[in-house]
Amino acid sequence: MTENRINVDGPLWDQSTFLGRLKHFAWMTDFRTVVVRESKLHEAKDLVDKYRIGLQTPGVTKEEVIYAKKLYDSSFHPDSGELQNVFGRMSFQVPGGMSITGAMITFYRTNTAVIFWQWVNQSFNALVNYTNRNAESDIDAKRIAIAYTSATTSAVVTALGLKAILAKSAGSLMQRFVPFAAVAAANMVNIPLMRQSELIDGIVVSDENGNKITQSRYAAVKGISQVVLSRIFMATPTMLGIPVVMEYLERYPVIKRMTWTHAPIQVFLCGVVLCASVPIGCALFPQRSCITVDKLRIMDKDKYDELVGKFGDSQLPERLYFNKGL
Repeated sequence: MTENRINVDGPLWDQSTFLGRLKHFAWMTDFRTVVVRESKLHEAKDLVDKYRIGLQTPGVTKEEVIYAKKLYDSSFHPDSGELQNVFGRMSFQVPGGMSITGAMITFYRTNTAVIFWQWVNQSFNALVNYTNRNAESDIDAKRIAIAYTSATTSAVVTALGLKAILAKSAGSLMQRFVPFAAVAAANMVNIPLMRQSELIDGIVVSDENGNKITQSRYAAVKGISQVVLSRIFMATPTMLGIPVVMEYLERYPVIKRMTWTHAPIQVFLCGVVLCASVPIGCALFPQRSCITVDKLRIMDKDKYDELVGKFGDSQLPERLYFNKGL
């Protein structure tokens, strides 16, 4: 971090390295920010807006500016500047994810439980995906409904299908992994469908100074693919690791007998693991992603030709940048 003036429009750590991104997202996804009052969030935004144009309030310390930036970055959309729904923020991934994931890996034995918790999870995912989309791209209610229905259906079909297959031939540990397969399958459906307008129309790409240049479908594919991988990674440690832990713990008669403890144990373990896996998953790829003009020429030739006609071949920037979403 700089010793003098703080750049409130950018991360405090170097985003070209994984460690820098990890520090940034661990700081930004701090679940304690979700309980901050809305009025306090707007005060933080006001402080950041004033600081940006040099109207720093007398007596405000550097630490207060940094905390205001933390509240702003974790609660307001980076593209639109609008206050995000609290349940859709990445900072809500730990409390929201631990409750839902803990329930999914606890209540997997009956079809009714599988259907219910997969529906709850996909409802939560749809809200998160919509909240953290690239706001430059519009998505109407019909597309949201299609994405939500398709993802929920794919999750339920995958879960019930695997459950039926594994119930006949696999041990109890393999059956515990069914929720993970369903979540992975649903993520590969939910996110692309929720952001399908980006795949159809392209995502806005800008030069290094933030000047909008054009829209690119290739950039959309790259950004959405990275988000899908990141989300699957976030779910992997909890949904694959905790079933192994529980399988071991249930060998002890006291744990096996006290079945009422299974759900809270798994919810707690999910919370501990998600505190690490959420920022790591977000940090896998840079938030401000980029593509080269050469890739644009190959993958989006029509957009490339438009730019050549507008700027000339020699005046095109070497790289084009975009917000990949979370």
